[in-house]
Amino acid sequence: MSNIRFQALQSVLTRIIPEVKTPGTKISDYYAANVFDKKKMREYVSKEAYQSLINSIDNGEPIARDVAEQVASAMKAWAMSKGVTHYTHWFQPLTGTTAEKHDAFFEPTADGAIEKFSGDALAQQEPDASSFPNGGIRNTFEARGYTAWDPSSPAFIMGPTLCIPTVFVSYTGEALDYKVPLLKALNALDKAAVEVCHYFDKSIEKVNASLGIEQEYFLVDLALFNARPDMYLTGRTLFGHMSAKNQQLEDHYFGSIPGRVFAFMQDFETEALLLGIPLKTRHNEVAPSQFECAPIYEEINLAIDHNQLLMDVMDRVARKHNFKVLLHEKPYAGVNGSGKHNNWSMITNTGKNLLSPGKTPKNNLMFLTFFANTIKAVHEHADLLRASIASVNNDHRLGANEAPPAIISIFLGSQLNEVLDEIETSRISKKSKDEALLWQNIPKIPQILKDNTDRNRTSPFAFTGNKFELRAVGSSANSASPMTILNLIVADQLTKFKLEVDKLIKKGEKKDVALLTIIKKYIKESKAIRFEGNGYSSEWETEAASRGLSNIKTTPKALDALVTEKTENLFEATVVFSKREAHARHEVLLEEYYKKLQIEARVMGELVNSLIIPAAVTYQSKLVENAKGLKDLGLDESTYSAQLDIIKKIAEHVNFIKSNADQMVEARKSANGIEDAREKSIAYDETVKSFFDPIRYHVDKLEQLVDDSLWPLPKFRELLFIK
Repeated sequence: MSNIRFQALQSVLTRIIPEVKTPGTKISDYYAANVFDKKKMREYVSKEAYQSLINSIDNGEPIARDVAEQVASAMKAWAMSKGVTHYTHWFQPLTGTTAEKHDAFFEPTADGAIEKFSGDALAQQEPDASSFPNGGIRNTFEARGYTAWDPSSPAFIMGPTLCIPTVFVSYTGEALDYKVPLLKALNALDKAAVEVCHYFDKSIEKVNASLGIEQEYFLVDLALFNARPDMYLTGRTLFGHMSAKNQQLEDHYFGSIPGRVFAFMQDFETEALLLGIPLKTRHNEVAPSQFECAPIYEEINLAIDHNQLLMDVMDRVARKHNFKVLLHEKPYAGVNGSGKHNNWSMITNTGKNLLSPGKTPKNNLMFLTFFANTIKAVHEHADLLRASIASVNNDHRLGANEAPPAIISIFLGSQLNEVLDEIETSRISKKSKDEALLWQNIPKIPQILKDNTDRNRTSPFAFTGNKFELRAVGSSANSASPMTILNLIVADQLTKFKLEVDKLIKKGEKKDVALLTIIKKYIKESKAIRFEGNGYSSEWETEAASRGLSNIKTTPKALDALVTEKTENLFEATVVFSKREAHARHEVLLEEYYKKLQIEARVMGELVNSLIIPAAVTYQSKLVENAKGLKDLGLDESTYSAQLDIIKKIAEHVNFIKSNADQMVEARKSANGIEDAREKSIAYDETVKSFFDPIRYHVDKLEQLVDDSLWPLPKFRELLFIK
């Protein structure tokens, strides 16, 4: 075993397993203790200031400067009572991660010093906009940008720092983050949905999008992670032969959680709950060392902030337990990748879920309205939704027989499909099936209420009872991107729906007849996107093509949907992106794509030349020496033919690897010379990346041949199983 592997494994095997904490106080006793939430606001600010803040959160009213001063003073007093010394504007630039710059409350005075935090400092700061991805909106010589307080997402404490969620915009007003477009899309949905709700209930004044994000992740021993340069630099294993035992026995899913992992989960859940992240669920996922956590549903802006914060908390806590959290969508070839399932619905201020079918969905006209409009929106803008989840990481996962394919389709379940078919064909209603169908006669088991839909794990967009689940989002992604698109396309569709219905009503149609007429029209127009079968099958690809559905398998071409005329018109209608902002994001995402492939290619070339080939040649030399010694003894060649066979195979693999690595370097140099970001991304995708799998295949063959003591990288059998 190589020295680096030996040291890494020794670190793992000699580690003392952390003691699992004994449950103490109730979660409700400390939940959100580190959050400046509404309860704490009431304690620290005047009644008038509190009401002004609530009006801003609920109705988008501007916050007066004197109120901002009160809130800033209150935040400082609360934070300092908990040992906080600094504050930061916490924002989400287009890097995909969060960003923060810490400033002390401390300020010197003529007599000494004071702790100060003004309303101006709360409301606005100025990070360097040119140093973040911006797609050409900001240059080095025009660097000014602003972060501005988002009062709808409460401030929180991380360590000694008060973190204030903010938006991030350029000096000229363009959005440079994920939050600004999301807030605009949510506002558009609210307005459009409320207007449609008034067909049914005039008391509805607000519609909030609700979101629950299921977060999948892998854990790996930190020492083994550090011994894998490919994982350290790219987040995934560029090489590695599959372990003889992996996930084929299906014994890890929902299995007993290992002790060390359980201790980690308890600690990060405690940290998350202190930050007001309402984690509810934990379990083993399908692949070895893969796990999942999930919160209770929240308003979508807060849910996304919490998910971004959760990923940070998980990583920090994991290191204390000598783990590394892997959020890459496909860290190990050959086993399941990771996603984050986005469970989305619309909730009114009266508490009604607009996607809840009720006991008789075909007689629930309000449900059918929002249900049919959502399906129609996704059908109309499937390519744009596909673009919103596109990334170099997610390309490894989509369609890889454990995740939804790149084809956007919608699963509804047999019952709701029948309802829509019945409306479409205007058949006479048959006697409805018992909506409370119970499974009977299972000994000693209570009766089980059957849901109105099955679950289709192969569908990228599935209806799951009273919500839609977007399953195609990658585990490392910021959910703001797909949620911005989903909310704005539904908002746009609801606006068009109301125009069509009102037109019929003006012609004399009764309201319900007008509603059903347009719903029926939408059902017919969007039928192609509804699919109940196996999305993993090759037959579905053929059928999808015959239905006219796109199957865009790689990111550079998927991103084209961001800058089409159709999309530009949509963005303009919903006022979510300007043309300049849309083109800038297109540029940013393309640059991210080819830069990540560039890094992977460079790491791969370095590893094969400095680790893999030397290890193979060293072992080959030992075999040559052994075969030569046996020959010198006068033994027949048949007695050392196995050594000769391995020597030959090593030479063939090494020659292939070296030749293809050199060609990959030349392809990379050629791609780097391309100026246009889209053309460069396609060149990296179609030429540079084309060398990855062949090189990997031969490296993995060498891994099976070379003496285990000489192999330089920890193997899958060591990485995949928690020791």
